[in-house]
Amino acid sequence: MTQAIAPRAAATTTGGVAFRVRALLLLLLAVIGAVLAGAAPASAHAALTGSDPQQGAVVGRAPTQVSLTFSEKVAMSDDSVRVLDPQGKRVDTGKATDLGGTTYGVKLHSGLPDGTFTVTYQVVSADSHPVSGAFTFSVGAPSQTSVALSDPAVGGGVVGALYGVGRYVSYAGFILLVGGAAFVLACWQRGAGVRPVQRLVVSGWLALTGATLALLLLRGSYVGSGKVGDIFDLTLLGQVLQTKAGAALVSRLLLLAAGALFIAVLFGAYARRDATDEGDASGRSDASDKGDGSDKSGVDADAEKRDLTFGLAIGGAVVAAGLAASWAMAEHASTGIQAGLAMPVDVLHLLAVAVWLGGLSALLVALFRAPAETQIDAAAVRRFSRLAFGSVTVLAATGIYQSWRQVGSWSALTGTWYGQLLLIKIGLVAVLVGIAWISRRWTAQLSEAPQAKVLATAGAKAGAGTGTTAGTTAGTTALAELRTKQPTKVPANSRDSSSGGSDSRNADSRDSNSGHSNSRDSHSADSRRAAQLARQQTAVATARQKRLRDADPARAGLRRSVLAEAGVAVVLLAVTTVLTSTEPGRTEEAAKQATSSSSQRSGPLSLKLPFDTGGQDGKGTAEVTLAPARVGGNEMHVYVERPNGKAFDIPEVKVAFTLKAKKIGPLPVTPDHIATGHWSAIGVQIPMAGDWEIALTVRTSDIDQTTVTKNAKIG
Repeated sequence: MTQAIAPRAAATTTGGVAFRVRALLLLLLAVIGAVLAGAAPASAHAALTGSDPQQGAVVGRAPTQVSLTFSEKVAMSDDSVRVLDPQGKRVDTGKATDLGGTTYGVKLHSGLPDGTFTVTYQVVSADSHPVSGAFTFSVGAPSQTSVALSDPAVGGGVVGALYGVGRYVSYAGFILLVGGAAFVLACWQRGAGVRPVQRLVVSGWLALTGATLALLLLRGSYVGSGKVGDIFDLTLLGQVLQTKAGAALVSRLLLLAAGALFIAVLFGAYARRDATDEGDASGRSDASDKGDGSDKSGVDADAEKRDLTFGLAIGGAVVAAGLAASWAMAEHASTGIQAGLAMPVDVLHLLAVAVWLGGLSALLVALFRAPAETQIDAAAVRRFSRLAFGSVTVLAATGIYQSWRQVGSWSALTGTWYGQLLLIKIGLVAVLVGIAWISRRWTAQLSEAPQAKVLATAGAKAGAGTGTTAGTTAGTTALAELRTKQPTKVPANSRDSSSGGSDSRNADSRDSNSGHSNSRDSHSADSRRAAQLARQQTAVATARQKRLRDADPARAGLRRSVLAEAGVAVVLLAVTTVLTSTEPGRTEEAAKQATSSSSQRSGPLSLKLPFDTGGQDGKGTAEVTLAPARVGGNEMHVYVERPNGKAFDIPEVKVAFTLKAKKIGPLPVTPDHIATGHWSAIGVQIPMAGDWEIALTVRTSDIDQTTVTKNAKIG
């Protein structure tokens, strides 16, 4: 009966673990699929805030160049900006130049005809994301054009999807590599010799290395044509290596080479030293009772292990910080306000995420996959609980700063896609923290490891009849048997030699009388029986491991809660990946405001300014118009009306223009009186575009005068 049940128990255990792992993998694939299915081309992190000529503008004569102003610095190539005539032919010189600040221009050929021209641009923002768009302007009058006005799907298609998967895998690999190694060094040093934990960390290294190589190959096509055939274009690869994003990816590969050496030491010399120290612990204890000086050698060994642990911790921290910096120095944190502070904060944020979620993954593997003789102890789980709490604290502090920096306002938090994703991420983190609190409760109830209970019981039984020393020896022997228990084959000659003398003589007599053929048949039967016995021993050993794992109800509860945490973490990582490729809310709102201002500036400017000089007949409204409200000469008109809407004259009207951002002005203008309540000035010069302050001074008597101001975008 026992032989029939044991294999079934083993199958149940293996099947349960496999089911959980498959469920987690399916969740991962479902999340990636949902992200890719609903993903549009990568969102720009730089926005076009202005151009000259403006979008939709009609100019009297052909310009000599076209300029574009972005919300941040961008990288341009020779074909980044193209200007096409109504027939679709290029009329630009092909070389974009930096005009200062965030404005770039391209020269146009002379002698351009009248009609509608199309401007297309495709650049890379300072945070390494592709930006593209198009607009039109007309010379003389609008006309028909053969150019289809549509934004190029930069960052989309198959290449964009592959690039998104590569980013996800790289983040996941970083988390498993850094978090798994930190878990071993800080919480469970014995785990360095546990094969499932080793596989987890090595898998993280392989995933990060493979994803980095893939991103390096995909980068040229991702920010360029988007064609699959350009992935292996060596010319594009050479151009990528000269960019900030390419340099970051190459630096990451070099750091991963150092990481490979770190892994080799951690799971090589360090793991062997830990196993040797543990195996020699009882020997040193016995030798110390005899007084042979082994205590000193034990102290030296412990000191060497501490030094090796310290060295690995320092080296690992340097490599981990460098890997995190390869993201911080090339993406969101590297541009925008307070970049010098944002980059180290981003490094801390990434490290905190890796230590928390990567350590969680290592704990999950230790709880589900570690052999029974190397089950993680309660002290290690409690150490990780404290480490995770510290990581969450750092994560919250750095996340608040990053949220303020990237969102900037409450309206952007709810009214932009970036802000909405951020709210989803915050919700997932809250759920994760809630499950982690449940895990902490299970952790507080953990007792000693199940195998320790077994050894203590074995020692107690032996000590009851033979004394304390014998009991300790029995417990140690049980530990050795549990760790070295392997399925063994039982040879035929071994079983024959273990039988009684009479049976041996009878067997010899039968063997001498049997032929050579019978001898081969007997040997074959013995081999089959040995293989069957080995399978039974394997099943019994597996069932024993299951009993040991399930011996502590708190440990079983912890396994369930940690598995739930891992499932939420998979979704959280997917949302984070999408968030890093989405235009920040602050940038999106600035672009909307710039677009709105640009549309307002496309026609004559008109401002109404109520005034009250405080004297008799001192109330009214002045309307100031400026056409075409652009850089250069403009025509200004001022209309003054009483509160009842009737025009009336006043002794004096003056206007002044001030551009405080550039410390220009005030530029005074005294219009001429044209008719009742109407003043005008021609040739009002606006030297540059910007947010101008318009100050209107009105005097309704010899002593009653006031000045009212209002800001407006001009140029």
